Amino acid sequence: MSQENLVSTMIPVEVSADINAKLTALHASLADYLLFNLTPTERLELSKMGDKTIAFVQKSLEYAEKNPALVPGYLDIAEAKKDLLFSQDLNAILKQVSTLQRAIEDTVMVAGSEAYNAALVFYNSVKGASRVNVPGSEAVYNDLQQRFAVKAKKTETK
Repeated sequence: MSQENLVSTMIPVEVSADINAKLTALHASLADYLLFNLTPTERLELSKMGDKTIAFVQKSLEYAEKNPALVPGYLDIAEAKKDLLFSQDLNAILKQVSTLQRAIEDTVMVAGSEAYNAALVFYNSVKGASRVNVPGSEAVYNDLQQRFAVKAKKTETK
C-alpha cells in the first residue's frame, strides 16, 4: 500500500535565489515606511482599526473638513488623513503578503506532514525489525526512538 503524496516538487535553486532577491528588494523598498517593531504589550495597547472603524475614521475626517469650527485646535486633520491613507496603502500590501504567507505556510505544512509520515513509516518498520532481531535494525531503532523519549517529571521531596 503506497502513501498518499500530495506534494512532489522542489523549488529550483535559481527560482529560490530569484525569490529571495525579490523579497530582499521588496523589504528594501519598504524600509523607509516600516517604521515600527512593536512589542506584544505595545500591540495590545494600541487602538485597532477594523472595517467598521475605518468607515468611522473616514466619516469623521470628512465631517471635520466640512466643519472646521468643530475641530479642536490641537487636532491636525491633514496629518490624520495622511495617517489614514498610509494605513490603507500598507493594508493593501499586507493583504497580498498575508495571502502569499498563508499559501506558503499551507504548502510547508503539507510537505512537512508527508515527510514526517514517511519517516514514521520507516521508524515503525525498523521498530518491527528490531523486535525480531533483523541485523542492523537495533542501532537504527535505538537512535530514532530518542525522538519519542518521554522525560520523567521530577518529583519534589518534602
